[in-house]
Parts: sequence; structure tokens; C-alpha cells
Amino acid sequence: MDDELRARIEPLLPAWPERSPGPRPVDDRLCLQGILFVLYTGIAWHQLPPELGFGSGQTCWRRLGRWQKAGVFEVLHRLLLAELNAARLIDWTRACVDASHVRAKKGVRRPVRRRSTAARPAASTT
Repeated sequence: MDDELRARIEPLLPAWPERSPGPRPVDDRLCLQGILFVLYTGIAWHQLPPELGFGSGQTCWRRLGRWQKAGVFEVLHRLLLAELNAARLIDWTRACVDASHVRAKKGVRRPVRRRSTAARPAASTT
């Protein structure tokens, strides 16, 4: 991860509690690199090689959950979209909406049940 990307993401990350129990946490930059490595390669979290220095897969996975809960990635997504839009690098005429990001309407009236016009089953003879 280059310094420019880190400079954009770092202010969005929640501060680590000063008096947190347990060992000293892995640096946010290393955890983010571990998360990106897992997402890019498609390996399982527990297969993250410790030799790379990103911390354990479990550490990166927990950090990802913590950041997701804090809304880091949603804010980053909005900032990057605004930046690209300001630079006129997005063609909005070709945009599509993914159903996983759009809330389904609740309370929509269901159609009235209609009586079936299919033939009725024959009476049982047994």
C-alpha cells in the first residue's frame, strides 16, 4: 500500500484504546495490507502467512470487522466517489445499482389473492 492511499484511509480509522488489554495491537497499516492480501488472493483468513508480517489472519479479520462496524469503508467509498465525480472520471449514464446496497421497500402492499381457475382435484375414492 502506498503512502497516498494510507494518507486517505488513516484519518478514517477509529483510534485504538490506550489502555486495551492484551498484547500491543498490530499496526493498522500492516493489518490493512493483510486484509487486502486476503481479499486479493482469495485465501482463507487462517492461511495468511505470518512471514509477511501482517499479523495473524484472525487479527486482520477482527480488525476488518471493527472497521466495518465503525463505518470506515462506507465513508471511504463515498469520499472516493466524490473525488472521482469532481474529476469527471465517472460516467453516471453507465451506472447500475446492486441490490445488495439498496434497501428493499417494506410494507409494500401485496396483490390480492385471486381464486384459482385451475381444475379441482378429483375426490379420493379410497
